[in-house]
Amino acid sequence: MSREQKAVDRARKAFLTGRSKSLEYRITQLKNLLRFVKERQMEISEGLKKDLRRSECGTPLYETLGLESEINLAVRNLKQWAAPRPVSKSMMTISDQVYIQPEPLGVVLVIGAWNYPWAVTIGPLVGAMAAGNAAVIKPSEVSSHTSKVMEDLLPLYLDKELYPVVTGGVTETQELLKQRFDHIFYTGNGTVAKIIMEAAAKHLTPTTLELGGKSPCYIDKNCDLSIACRRIAWGKYSNCGQTCIAPDYILCDPSMQDRVIEEIKKNIKEFYTEDPKKCQDYGRIINQRHFKRLMALLDGSTIAVGGENEESECYIGPTVLRDVKPDAKVMQEEIFGPLLPILTVSSADEAIKFINQREKPLALYIFSSDNKLIKRMIAETSSGGVLANDCLMHFSVTSLPFGGVGNSGMGHYHGKYGFDNLSHLRGCLIKQLKMEGVNKMRYPPHTADKLGWARFFILKHVDFGSLGRMALLALMAVFVIFILDM
Repeated sequence: MSREQKAVDRARKAFLTGRSKSLEYRITQLKNLLRFVKERQMEISEGLKKDLRRSECGTPLYETLGLESEINLAVRNLKQWAAPRPVSKSMMTISDQVYIQPEPLGVVLVIGAWNYPWAVTIGPLVGAMAAGNAAVIKPSEVSSHTSKVMEDLLPLYLDKELYPVVTGGVTETQELLKQRFDHIFYTGNGTVAKIIMEAAAKHLTPTTLELGGKSPCYIDKNCDLSIACRRIAWGKYSNCGQTCIAPDYILCDPSMQDRVIEEIKKNIKEFYTEDPKKCQDYGRIINQRHFKRLMALLDGSTIAVGGENEESECYIGPTVLRDVKPDAKVMQEEIFGPLLPILTVSSADEAIKFINQREKPLALYIFSSDNKLIKRMIAETSSGGVLANDCLMHFSVTSLPFGGVGNSGMGHYHGKYGFDNLSHLRGCLIKQLKMEGVNKMRYPPHTADKLGWARFFILKHVDFGSLGRMALLALMAVFVIFILDM
């Protein structure tokens, strides 16, 4: 039996003990996870510095503060989320108990990504734990130092049978995917997502896929361009552009292009100094394979800002490309790096058409002071999420679902959405062995009179206020008398 199979078997046996169904147990485990995040800041930061050259302040800002917020939200609201949820009743169920009962799915596989390895690995884990599942945690081998921190330290805080950490590369992941899970939660790229879906299909396992795509950023003439470009520069170059919801490219009027370039150039200097290579807040490309991929994307494009690079350090400076054509190499795949192409469009109509001709992105960014235009672009396009007049910030709003659509993914998480996504929402109807006369309309022999009553009870909409319920009960009493006389 492989190491991966043993971990899954232990997790399932631990789940079958029923201990994770206890809300108190879940809350205790979530609080332990929170304690881990707080107590192990130094180890978390050191791992991220080695993997991505993440700064000491960048670690809480982009990783752990969000996790603390997510865990606190789950602890605070878990009893409410897990409680039976009453639903509206019909005339047929007025005297019955009708509700939705969230219940754990079972054993969940969480496969994380390397770009924000804590946020996108432990974030889904919070939802899985809150929902009462066991969870096998598979951190990305690409962020190897962070993966090692998870493997060594998480078992010191969490139930290591319910929440095992399995490390390794492609071979280990393939072995995990041979096992049966009750849900697979994957963050990464579309190519691997197809492999995961194929493996999941063998067991009819549902999946959540948090992917990416080319997230457009439309800048309207009617906006404060200085503020817009400042927020775009922050959203694009944070984590060296290695963000699934980073603005992938800009769409703007040709008359705006030069000023957009100048404003972004000004903000690059303000954020990362004259020499971003020496700036502690500017990271590095994760490895040389991705460095070479990004450098190849520059072929055929005109560099307006930046372009400095050094392969030995996996360094590519913040870069802006001008007059980019739709068929340029940089427009054929998600960039996932610090390259920002600018494409010119003559109108919002052309921008909408351009966006709709491509795969649905994970995010759509709109910069405009015209609320009607913002609402129009929302109505006439499709994307995982929309953010007007800022970048990235919708990820931090726990009251919004975060996820993709089409090629940018399926399913969602954050807050209650993560809890629901990793729960089975079980429909429950509890009737009593009384008032059997009411049921005569459904029993043979079927007659026109019974059909008439059935039509009335099934199709009639009634407002069940207190007076409505009394009137209905009276009506049902009359109906029972009628049926009994039939």
